Amino acid sequence: MTTLWVDAGRGAAGDMLLAALWDAGADETAVRAAVRAVVPADVVFRHEVRDGFRVARAEVVPDADDARSGPDRRWADIKRALATAPLHGRVRDTATAVFAALAAAEAEIHGSDVDRVHFHEVGAHDSVGDVVGVCAALHALGVSRVVCTPVGVGGSSDAEDAAGTLGHGRVPAPVPAVLHLATAAGAPVLAGPGAGETCTPTGMALLATLADSWGPLPPLRPAALGAGAGTRETPGRFGALRVVLGAPVGPLGDTGVDVALVTSTNVDDLDPRLWPRVLACLLEAGASDAWLTPILMKKGRPAHTLHVLSDPERASAVRDVVARETSAIGMRVQAVAKHALPRDEVEVTVDAADGTSDRVRVKRAWLDGRVVNVQPEWEDVAVAAARTGAPAKVVLARAAALAQEHTG
Repeated sequence: MTTLWVDAGRGAAGDMLLAALWDAGADETAVRAAVRAVVPADVVFRHEVRDGFRVARAEVVPDADDARSGPDRRWADIKRALATAPLHGRVRDTATAVFAALAAAEAEIHGSDVDRVHFHEVGAHDSVGDVVGVCAALHALGVSRVVCTPVGVGGSSDAEDAAGTLGHGRVPAPVPAVLHLATAAGAPVLAGPGAGETCTPTGMALLATLADSWGPLPPLRPAALGAGAGTRETPGRFGALRVVLGAPVGPLGDTGVDVALVTSTNVDDLDPRLWPRVLACLLEAGASDAWLTPILMKKGRPAHTLHVLSDPERASAVRDVVARETSAIGMRVQAVAKHALPRDEVEVTVDAADGTSDRVRVKRAWLDGRVVNVQPEWEDVAVAAARTGAPAKVVLARAAALAQEHTG
């Protein structure tokens, strides 16, 4: 598991996040290839010094002979380009989700149909390249969870300090699209230092789509750092966006404890014949475990509480399954510390009295260099019992004993 923490309190833009991820070690070749797969443009990275601090910069440069580099591009055009580009599935899906969020915000603001939305500044090659580049960088870095601070969006009541002249004329900062994106995602915002626009729609769309949670730096073991600056310079203020990559650790730095989430909900109106499928779908979605607890709800109605244990990066997939497969309309999520014993799996050969034999997989748990628990795979036990003619309880006992003694 790799956690990415984004410090966006001083603002955010697509090029800032892309530069910070490159600074933290994202594969430049992979990022440039992904961008070129969608738009005819290259990405140029460099370092420079801002107010005594080294920061990274990223610039998407359209090909000189490309006639389509104008800023006005429909959502349908971008969606088609992403769908047909040779991108990794995760990169494509994330980039599509970012632009879908932007399209929904623009449609809401201007009272138009989503499919007919025209992007202006965010439809230019540089913005498209920023989004695709960030998604490719995250994939290259193996990021599984994103935590972000409240986002500094700037702002001013003075028209002269507004965001500037955009495709629809002069608008105040923070621009409407930024606020709509934050509202839709439940993203926390703050005014941030300085007046004017400190967060762009592209920056907010990326963070709103990518963030699994919002807050301060979580417990982790830092492995890489990055700082990305945009085109705007404010003397005397460090205006870069920072990122920290690392492996999550448990409370008090206990490396034997992992951070996990328990998602739960009370359900009193689901056909009980559906519960086996619900549990199976949750496990297929990556849940570590899923179980039901019988409860009695208000007015004496019998019901169940569904509990799902998962790693943080699987929480979104878990919530999707619960919403799709059950009648729940809300969920509770609680962070827990999880300690798991080291484990391995061995195969043992179980012989029958008539000379036949079969292989059975057995999971083993270790403590202080000793095997303390063994658990044969029931499916293998059932097959071995059927093939050898031995009772299943005998195969189970023999497999457990052989696994306890196994040294190979």
